[in-house]
Amino acid sequence: MRVDKFLSSVNILKRRSIAQDMCDNGVVKINGNVAKSSKEVRVGDKISLHYLEYTKHYEVLALPTTKTIPKNKSSEYFREILNPSL
Repeated sequence: MRVDKFLSSVNILKRRSIAQDMCDNGVVKINGNVAKSSKEVRVGDKISLHYLEYTKHYEVLALPTTKTIPKNKSSEYFREILNPSL
């Protein structure tokens, strides 16, 4: 699954277009490497979102099979890493 599609479908980001813009501007990293929006995400990958004042880190636990998932099911697909060692 594409990284932009993953970020929007598991409710990390609100819209896929926002995820694409973030990828185009080098804000999204997968396993420490800057990711294009078409980069494939796999289970176990670590995704970093570098905002202006802070960075959020996530680990992919599963890939969704539908376009969107309910917000209360998001924890099944990713977990936030509080103390990353990237």
